[in-house]
Amino acid sequence: MGYSDFTIRKAKQSFNLTLVEGGSFFPTIEPVATSPYLVEFLQESLPLAIAMGSEKARSELIISPILFEMRKILDRKISFFSGEEFTVDPSVGLNGTCDFLISKSPEQLILEAPAVVIVEAKKENLKGGLGQCMAEMVAAQRFNEPNQQPTQVIYGSVTSGNLWTFLKLEKQTVTIDLTGYLVHPVEKLLGILVWMIQNTSPE
Repeated sequence: MGYSDFTIRKAKQSFNLTLVEGGSFFPTIEPVATSPYLVEFLQESLPLAIAMGSEKARSELIISPILFEMRKILDRKISFFSGEEFTVDPSVGLNGTCDFLISKSPEQLILEAPAVVIVEAKKENLKGGLGQCMAEMVAAQRFNEPNQQPTQVIYGSVTSGNLWTFLKLEKQTVTIDLTGYLVHPVEKLLGILVWMIQNTSPE
């Protein structure tokens, strides 16, 4: 068993999670200015990625460039990993790869704690990826603790590239924001991503 085997129900039962469904858990967040290059790139890449249809295309042509821009905005003081093997506890299914994993450590050669944001790419069925994302968030929580970097909150997102759904794990409670956020305007999306990184503090 691995991350991709988890449904919402399975993640809840396996890790004794409380699920809260609701609207936005974000405060009012100001958009973050982005480079003209990203805006121009997305104008070309977004319709191409959607036409191609695969998760790989959406990851490479939409999600990765946005996370790359976020890292640049944060002065490269964070790291992000794509397709990273993230085995934390195989005995309970916390093993496999994460589409994207973001750490507040600037080290890029190896993943160091604290891991604070998980992003899962899905072709269309975002609901189907929520359980997987929840399990990966629990794994990040458990990864941070023995590395002396426990964090109060882990954030996650399941996205098609065009549409983003956000989750928050705090202790044993997972809150799912059912609002749904479009990639455009990308400045608003970047504001949310930057805010999540900046609001994950040690316990």
